[in-house]
Order: sequence, then structure tokens, then C-alpha cells
Amino acid sequence: MAAEIHSRPQTSRPVLLNKIEGHQDAVNAAVLIPKEDGVITVSEDRTIRVWLKRDSGQYWPSIYHMVSSACSCMSYHHESRRIFIGQDNGAVVEFLISEDFNKMNHVKTYPAHQGRVSDMVFSLLSQWVVSTGHDKSVSWMCTQSGSMLGRHFFSSWATCLQYDNDTRHAFVGDCSGQITLLKLERDTYSTITTLKGHEGSIAALWWEPVQRWLFSGASDHSVIMWDIGGRQGRTLLLQGHHHLFIFSFLQAPQWLESDSCQKCEQPFFWNIKQMWDTKTLGLRQHHCRKCGKAICGKCSSKRSTYPVMGFEFQVRMCDDCHSAIKDEDRTSLATFHEGKHNISHMDMDPARGLMVTCGSDRIVKIWDMMQVVDCGIATGLSSR
Repeated sequence: MAAEIHSRPQTSRPVLLNKIEGHQDAVNAAVLIPKEDGVITVSEDRTIRVWLKRDSGQYWPSIYHMVSSACSCMSYHHESRRIFIGQDNGAVVEFLISEDFNKMNHVKTYPAHQGRVSDMVFSLLSQWVVSTGHDKSVSWMCTQSGSMLGRHFFSSWATCLQYDNDTRHAFVGDCSGQITLLKLERDTYSTITTLKGHEGSIAALWWEPVQRWLFSGASDHSVIMWDIGGRQGRTLLLQGHHHLFIFSFLQAPQWLESDSCQKCEQPFFWNIKQMWDTKTLGLRQHHCRKCGKAICGKCSSKRSTYPVMGFEFQVRMCDDCHSAIKDEDRTSLATFHEGKHNISHMDMDPARGLMVTCGSDRIVKIWDMMQVVDCGIATGLSSR
């Protein structure tokens, strides 16, 4: 089932410690069990498995449980040992794991969605389970009564979710590239704002409740940090991966809006008045990634890397900004680390310096990240 790869060496790179195999289909989520040498996995093969490390150094399943539909996601609460499993049929199933991690009992089944559950969060404080699904909705349910409390629909698939326990705010990413901030109440909700900045489907969200930062990753190969707590609209952009996942911080310029190109002053296609006055066709609006100005395609025909601002891959630049970039400004500042398998989900225990990754290749890998954390290196893993 699993093989021990390495003991902990002294290195500043992630090192593979263990590799767990045995699933018959893609592993959609894996989490490290706090204070235990164990991993919980859920898979398209309809199984929930708890893997514990044996004296031999190998991981073997202490729990192997099969449900009625493919497992798409999970939320595990260690203090109460409650685990919630999202399924392809739209249901969320709750189980209680025994103290020795050798038994798991069914508690409730929640009819959360009409399509595949894409993400979920369990809140012990609210006694709610909040979930998103492919039926274009976010729902919140009471774990005490098992009843549905509320639901909100979007125009696109809801892909991922984060939840602030103290304020009952939910962040929902969708396929259109937008993130909606909702204030959830027991019997109602209100839409606070919509965060726009990605040009592709939102793939993952992460909420940092102390600094009140929201991180969002999307299919446009970028990660944005939204400064929610500062309420000043400040964002940091972290350019993502084509084949390798990398992190590189920058202060992102604010994207400006204009009715005409801020370089050549030609009208954009919605500027009917200027188009009529000048007898010209409107142009599509773009943005320079360096200065943030609203520009047309002709005035932003060049592309460049700019690692000092986090752009490790070539991005759109206006002609003036492109000319101002020096050769030394294009020197890469990112660190690359090969994961050597197709990663779709990861979980980390910073206290122990461990990380677990899993993916469509049916393999689960446990990594030593202690030296990486100690060195303060921002690390990425292969998406191949």
C-alpha cells in the first residue's frame, strides 16, 4: 500500500517521505490528521480511507468505507473527529471517527445539492455545514437538525468556498472567475460584494482569519491575495503555474477603467458617443500588468516577464512599460520544485513540517517540508 522513501534529511527542498497507493480512481482530497501519523483520503472510487503509519514505516488503511457515490471533497474537524464527505450525487454525508481511528459511524446525510458537491466547510461555532455545488448554488445546513437553512444561486458553477466562523461570511468562487462575499444568517443572507480580478475559473480559495486575507487561485495561472481586513482594496498577485507551481509576491497595480485607451485615446466599444463623433469602431479594453492602465490591443502588443512584480511568465505590457524594463529585471525570483505526479489537492501541517498531495494518478504523497518552512522559501509543486 505504501513505501517509506526517506528519513528526514537536511535540505531546503521538499523531500518525499512516503507514497501511498491503493485507490482505484482519482483521489480528490487528502488531509493530514493532526498529532497523528495518519492521512484521510476520499476518492472517485467511492471510498473513504484512514491511513495510519505502522511500525514498519508504511501506511495501511485502518478504515475502509464505501459510500453510494463518488467522493468529491471533504471537511474534517479533528477536535470533534467529525468528517463531512461531499458526493457526486449532491449529498453531504457526516461520519464520526473513533478515538483510535479504527471505526467510523454514520451520523447524517444532508440533501445539499442537485449536482456534484464541489467544496464544503464545517463550522463548529455555527453548527453549520456550508457547501457549494455544480447546481450553481451555495447552501448552508444545520448539523443539529439536519435541515436546510438557506441557499443562494449563481449564474455559473460554484467551484470553491471559504468561511469565516466569527462573522459568518462566506467567500464563493465560480467558473466565471468571480468571488462573491455573502453574509449568512440562519434564515436569510445578503450579498456584500463581488471580487473581480481573475480571467479564468476560480480553482481554490484560502481564508487567513487573523490578517483577514483571502487567497484565490484560478485557471488563468494566477493567485491573488485580497486584503479584506484592510478594507483599502489592496491586492497582491502571485503568478501561478503552467507546468510548475511557483510563488512570487508583488504589489499589484490597480486596474484602471476608462472609456477610451489611456495611450492613444481611441474609444472602447461601449463608448458610443466618441465612436459616433470620430466615425470609428470601438476597441476592446485591455490592461497593462505593470502600470494598470486601460489600453487597447495596439498599444499593448508586447509581452514580457517581470519577476520583481511576480510575473514569471510573459504578460501583457503597454509599450512604454515594456521599453522601461531592463534585462536584469527579467531574472527569475521564483523557486521551482517538482512534485512528479498530477496534483489536484494538498494539505499542510506547518507545526510538523509535513505536506500531503494527491491527484488523478491515484497516488498520495507525504512530503517533508520542515527545512523549506525554516528557510522561509515559497514552494510549489508540479501540476503535471
